[in-house]
Parts: sequence; structure tokens; C-alpha cells
Amino acid sequence: MIDEARFRALVTAAAGTISSHAEELTALDSAIGDGDHGYNMKRGVDAVLGDLETIASKPLPEALKAIGTKLVMTVGGASGPLYGTLFLTLGKELAAAPDDLVLAPGDLAGAMAKAVDAVAARGKSELGQKTMLDVLYPVAEALGQNRGGAEIAAIAAAAAEGTRNLRAIRGRASFLGERSIGHIDPGARSSALIVEALAGALT
Repeated sequence: MIDEARFRALVTAAAGTISSHAEELTALDSAIGDGDHGYNMKRGVDAVLGDLETIASKPLPEALKAIGTKLVMTVGGASGPLYGTLFLTLGKELAAAPDDLVLAPGDLAGAMAKAVDAVAARGKSELGQKTMLDVLYPVAEALGQNRGGAEIAAIAAAAAEGTRNLRAIRGRASFLGERSIGHIDPGARSSALIVEALAGALT
């Protein structure tokens, strides 16, 4: 059951987690990217929180679309369009669900799978290329298997850590070639943080 109160709690939890880890995300991005991921993500979640009163009053699919639009407009860089695509597609897919408050596991899993595919298409990337997809695809698969929240959070955390051993193929980090190995991808880490926060808020 995702009513307005629970939706607010979920958004607040995810935004708070990103804000509290902004320096960590910036440090990760400084090693292999532009060094602005933490700052950009914090700016985006702060913008969402600033408009949460209006966003939370909408039906769930429209609220997710509103978050996606807000992230596209405020996060900047590559992350804005990618996270925006994720939430916009989730909202679009869940709009077809029978009830926008009570989500069946299959509804959420199906929407997430299509949303992650949309992110892959938007970023012209795929699993194994040291991006946020290396977290989002395992999470989507776990949702499809009806795994519990704690297990999904653990899967997300392990997947983000696993990007340390990958060579970057897409994005600015790809310019480093072999030197990108040994660093956690910042987008994968921020994705894992959001998943962990949402899972924690739902328990």
C-alpha cells in the first residue's frame, strides 16, 4: 500500500540518504569522473523535497513522473536524464496498473524491468559496463523473483561494490581505460543507496 504518507516517507528516506552521502559520491566521482555526482544528486533530491507537498498529492504514477521531471531539470550532467528516465518510465508503466495505491509485486517488477531497459537505451549502455545499470538490473531481477526488501538492499550494495572490479566502457570514466578498475562507480553507488533507503523505509 503506497498512500501519500508512505510515499512521503519513501521520498524523504531516499533524499536524506543521498544528501548524507553526497561527499562520498563526490569523492567516488572525483576519482573517475567530473567530481560532481554527489553535489548534483543532492541538488536534485533537495529540489524534490522542496516540491514534495505538491508531488505527494498526486496519484502515484503522476508523482513518479513529477520526480523524474524534477531530476531531469535539476540534477544535470549525465545522471539527470538517466535518473529522470528511470522515474518517468516507472510512472508511465505503473499508470497501467489496476490500482495506483496497492501495487502487486508483478506490477512493480514489470515496471522496474521496463524502466531499467529505458535507462539502458537512454545511456546507450548495458550490464557490465560500470554504470548504474550494474545495480539496477540485479535489483529488477530480484523484484521479479519477489525477494524481500532486506535481500534486495543487500543485492544492490554488493552490485555497487562489484563495479570496483569492472573497467568503465561508457561515460567519462571510460577515458581512463584500465585505470578505472579499482574504483566503485558513483552512479552505481547512488543507485544502491536509493534502493537501500527505500527498502529500509518499507520495512
